This record gives sequence, structure tokens and C-alpha cells, in this order.
Amino acid sequence: MVHLPDLIRDLAVILITAGATTMLFKKLKQPVVLGYIIAGFMVGPHFSFFPTIIDNESVTVWAELGVIFLLFSLGLEFSFKKLVKVGGSASITAIVEVITMLGLGFLTGQLLGWNTIDSIFLGGILSISSTTIIIRAFEELQIKTQKFAGLVFGVLIVEDLVAILLLVLLSTIAVSQQFSGGELLFSLAKLLFSLALWFIAGIFLLPTFFKRIKKLLSDETLLIVSCALCLMMVLLTTQAGFSPALGAFIMGSLLAETNKAERIEHLILPVKDFFAAVFFVSVGMLLDPQILVEYAWPVLLITIVTVIGKFLSSGLGALVSGQPLKTSVQTGLSLSQIGEFSFIIATLGLTLKVTSEFLYPIAVTVSAITTFTTPYLIKLSPAVHRKIEALLPEKWQNALARYSNSTQTMTSESDWKIVLRSVLLTGITNSIICIAILLVSTQYLLPWLYHTWTPGWPAKVVGALVTIGAMSPFIWAIAVKRIRTSAYSELWLNKRYNRGPLVMMEIIRVSVAVALAGITLQQIFMTYYTWLFIVPATIVVFMIFSQKLQQFYQRIETRFLTNLHAKESAEKEREQLLPWDLHLTSFTIEPEFSQVGIPLVELRLREQFGINIVSIERGNKKIHAPAKNVVLYPQDKLGVIGTDEQLERFREYLHLHSGTLSENHSEPVKLEQFVVPAGSPLVNKSIRSTGLREKTSGLVVGIERKGEAMLNPSSETIIQAGDLVWVVGKRTLIRGFLEK
Repeated sequence: MVHLPDLIRDLAVILITAGATTMLFKKLKQPVVLGYIIAGFMVGPHFSFFPTIIDNESVTVWAELGVIFLLFSLGLEFSFKKLVKVGGSASITAIVEVITMLGLGFLTGQLLGWNTIDSIFLGGILSISSTTIIIRAFEELQIKTQKFAGLVFGVLIVEDLVAILLLVLLSTIAVSQQFSGGELLFSLAKLLFSLALWFIAGIFLLPTFFKRIKKLLSDETLLIVSCALCLMMVLLTTQAGFSPALGAFIMGSLLAETNKAERIEHLILPVKDFFAAVFFVSVGMLLDPQILVEYAWPVLLITIVTVIGKFLSSGLGALVSGQPLKTSVQTGLSLSQIGEFSFIIATLGLTLKVTSEFLYPIAVTVSAITTFTTPYLIKLSPAVHRKIEALLPEKWQNALARYSNSTQTMTSESDWKIVLRSVLLTGITNSIICIAILLVSTQYLLPWLYHTWTPGWPAKVVGALVTIGAMSPFIWAIAVKRIRTSAYSELWLNKRYNRGPLVMMEIIRVSVAVALAGITLQQIFMTYYTWLFIVPATIVVFMIFSQKLQQFYQRIETRFLTNLHAKESAEKEREQLLPWDLHLTSFTIEPEFSQVGIPLVELRLREQFGINIVSIERGNKKIHAPAKNVVLYPQDKLGVIGTDEQLERFREYLHLHSGTLSENHSEPVKLEQFVVPAGSPLVNKSIRSTGLREKTSGLVVGIERKGEAMLNPSSETIIQAGDLVWVVGKRTLIRGFLEK
């Protein structure tokens, strides 16, 4: 008889049960995550009507892979640059919410008589809202485009990073079993240093790496390379003493800065869904009904604390950041739940064996309850706002309105703020690189030299020369790199007040550079006498090699900045058409779309909806300005231009003919505008007769004539002198066409 390994048998049981429950939850229009948890309970040791999992250790390994790919996927949606762009409102709201819920969670645990570690972990569990649940609720209620939704998404981005910090800090507390302020600060500093170093290295290397292997990247290869990079970072972070989840999240956020991010996200989705399903099933396996009955009162209390605490803390944070009362109320009620990160934090406590067994099922139960309540709370938010507004005195309402208006108009920056930000960014970035080089030298280079040459002055001298040589461009940047901003010039011209502080700032920069060189040599030679040679040696090196160091550093900086802004530059090419309310969006044709195989001319999309299809992306092939005889295929990504109303009608049309719809707002399309001069050969010709479409693969999507706008003009429209014409197409071809 053929023996079937327990892992395969268990995996079959898990997937069969999970598939059945998730289909049921889809039918009931409930979150799939809850279906996975219930499936886990059904195949777990506390439910005997279904086959029970045999090899729990193997399932645990699969669940850990689920956490890794779940965090990797979240990182792909995160992006460090998004964190910078979310603005002060989202950051303030998130920080107020997290700090408040950490405190409320700890106090609730103490009120229930729990020990200190359980109370701390409860605070961590309650502090992070659920991205998955909120996005699902917003999609079902069709409110993703409302103003408060943008603030909520910004808060979730900040919370993702805070959750990673919490994982590290909670691990430190759990291991030390005490509140050591110094140890926590060291762990936090180590984490921030590692994050900054990995971000710098990733931005410098990854976009260039993908550019070099572009021709080799089929979907299969890109998937394997992405998973390999993810697991490589998992290994690195584990070696550095951090959790595997942190490494997965970091690599995802680094890949999010590349132009392959969307493609990777699409490819990794089935992998993430598979392993995440096993993870959430493993969560459900730990649910014990007896514990839930025994702790029914704590579950109820913690649920109330979660909903009310998150509503008040998020709403207050939004108000403090300058948001109107209505936006603050809607934001607070949207964030009143816990989800996937709460499971991960609870799992951490169990893995480290520092939390009580009852904490995990309580967290899962509270998450399930708040998942059900979230859509209803969002629907009730307008009514809650009206009720609060009716209770507030008119004087308070006017004060809140004045505060909101004044806060949102404070956007100016002082010259000193601009200069200091530039100096600090240059100094901190290059200092991190120098410290990383020193660590590599002391941990790897010097031991290798000592092993090769035996410890002695020759090995130390070679190690010092190599280390200082590698650090020299970055030390030069810290010390003497010019701050090329108009703000610096304005400050320097104001002799009376600014030249003294500016000179002092330059002295500090040089001192930091000298200190880094001195610390490096001191670490290598283990003597303080090296300081006697550092200052003159640094001055001589800068005088002799200043120009070469500048050139070398500028090449490094240019490559870094090019990689950093590559994706952003591509996204700028799809900026909105002004002065009209036109913008670009992409829609993915689903396999169920009933109009597949029909030529565009027969679909009459332009006549029906007023939209233009400016591009079709089909695998690695992209069709610009598709001709009328082009047909649509499943998984085609359409680049569509139109107004909000036109695009919404087109979206409903796709939904009607397919039942499902994928939408992506990051399709890069080039936009050009030009004024038709009086002597142009285009004057008095129809758009069709100009041959612009055939010669440039471009589409005329708008004409402004004497202050009036014609959106998506027909091909028979006559072009007149002085028309401002908007064209979507290949920039080089359009410009070449106009110059003829």
C-alpha cells in the first residue's frame, strides 16, 4: 500500500475545508479571512466532527511561510516613498491612535488582572487596524474615492511601519522580560539603522539589477527572482537578530520602488493567497471554545475598548492634524477594528512562549467581531457626525472650522528648514553608509586579513587603506558637498543674521567627517594616537583628491537618485489633463468578459461612453493607440482616458459583462500638448486627414479653442489656427511629427 505523508494529507484537509468555507463566506458577502479561521477551527484539535490535523509542526512551518509572503505582499503595497507622501495628517492620526491604543490595551489587561507581558501584547494587538478589512469594506460600499478614504489609507501606511517596529520592540521586551529603557532604545536604533541601510542599498542596486536583466525576465523568472530576493532578505534580517516577517516586509517595500512592482505584485498574489490561507487556518486551529466561554467577559470588554478607543483616538488624531469634524468622525469609525497584524503579534507571543494561552483566541475573536461591525460603523458615520455636530455648541464648531482651515493652509517652508533638511539628509545618509563599511571591515575584512597575514601592522594598514578608501567619497560628501539650493544662497546673502550659523554648520559637517575617519582608524589600530594623524591626513586627502572624490560621489548619487525617482517619473507621464476633468485609468479585462474577441470598432466604446482607449498592454507587449480592428483578449490591461463620469459608466459596463473587475490607477501614459500656429499644415484639416494617429500612434483627446474645451473630439473635427491640442502617444514620435 502506498504511504501518503502526513503533510500532504493535512494539506488536503486544510484546503478542502478552507475552500468550502470561503465559498460559503463569499456567498454571504463576508470577509474570506473569517472563513479561513472557521476552517482552521473545524480541522483543529477542539472540533471532532471533521478530520483533525496530524502533523502540527509542519503546518506551523507552512504558516510561517504564510506570514512571510503576507508581509512581502504588504510591503509591495507599502513603499517607503508613500510613507513620506502621506503627509502630516495621516502621520499624526496614526501616531495618536497607536499610542492611545497601546495605553488602553495595557490598562485593560491590568484591569482584568493579567500579567505585565500579556497586557503589553494586548496593547500591541489593539493598536493596529486591518488593511484587508478596510479595503474590502470601502470597495463594497464604493467609497474609495471619498476624501476621508485617502486619509484612512495614509494612516494604514504609517501603521504598517509602526507594526514592524512593534514586532521588534515586543520581541525585545519578551526576551528580556523587563522594561529596560536602554535596551529598547538600542533595539530601536539598530532597527532604524538597518532599515535605512537596506533602503539605501536596495534603491541603489535593485532597479539597476532589473534593468540589466530586463530581457531575461519572463513571468516565471520574475516570480522566482522575487521570491529569492524575499527569502534572501529574510535570512539577512534573521542574522541581524530581527524577525523573518521584517525581512519580507522590507524586501517588498524595496521592490515597490522599482518599475516591476505591479507585475511582481500580480505574480506573487497566488503564492501569497495560498500560504496566507494556511496561516489563517492555523490561527483558527488554536481557537478553543472552552477558553472563549471562560473569557466571554474579557472578549466583550476588549471589543468595546477596541471600537470606542479606536474611534476616539483616530478621530482625535485627525482633528489635531487639522481635518474637519466630518472627516475625523468617518476616519475614526473606519479604523475601529483589528486584523492580520494583530494575529501576527499574538503569534509572536505564542512563539516566544511569553504570553498566556488565552490571549491568542481572545485576539482572534475580537478581530472576528470587529470585522463584522466595520461596514456598519462606516455606514453610520454620517449619522454619527450629524449627532455630534448637533450636540456641539456653535462656538466650538466655528473654532474647529477655523483651526482646520488655518492648519491646512500652513504649507510654506522657511529657507533654514530647507537647508537644514538637505544637510541632515546628506549627513545621515552618508554616515550610515560609512558605519556600514566600517562594520563590514571589522567583521569580515580584518579577520580575513589576520587569517591570511597573521595579526600585525601590515594587515591593519591594508585594512585601514581599503576601509578609508571605500568611505572617502561619503566622508567627502559629509564634509564639503555643496548644498545646491536657492535657500542656501538667500541665507548667505543675509550677512547680518545667517553667515555665522552657516559657517558653524560647515564646521560641524567637517567635524563629523573627521570623527568618522578617526573612529574607523581607532577601531582598526586600537589606539588613540591615530587621532594625531587624522586631521592633517584628512585635509591633505581632500586637497589632493577633492575633484576625483566629487566626480565619483556624483556618479553614485546620480545613479541612486535616478533609481529612486524612476517609478515616480513614469507615473508623472499620466498626469491629469488640464484644464479639464480628464484623467487616465487602467482596467483589466477579466476572462469572463462576454465581449472578448470583438473588434473595438464594433464595441463603439467611444460613442457609448465618451472614453478613449489609448493603449492595450498584453503580456510583455504594449499596443499604443490601438486601431479600430484590434480585438480584446482576457487579461488585457486597457489604458483609458475620460472624465470621472465617463470612466464610471465604462467600469459598470465591464462589470455588467464580466461580473468582476480589476482596476489599477498607475498606468503610465505620455501626454503632450501643442498650439497649432497659423502657418501649420494641420490648419483646416480634420484630425483623421492629418495622419497623426498613423504616424505617431497618438490620439487627440482634447482641443481647447477660444476658452472652450472639446473633450475626446471626433476624427472629423477640423483643426484651426490657435487651437491647443492634447495628444496621448509616444512623445518622440509626436514631436518628430510636429517638427516636419
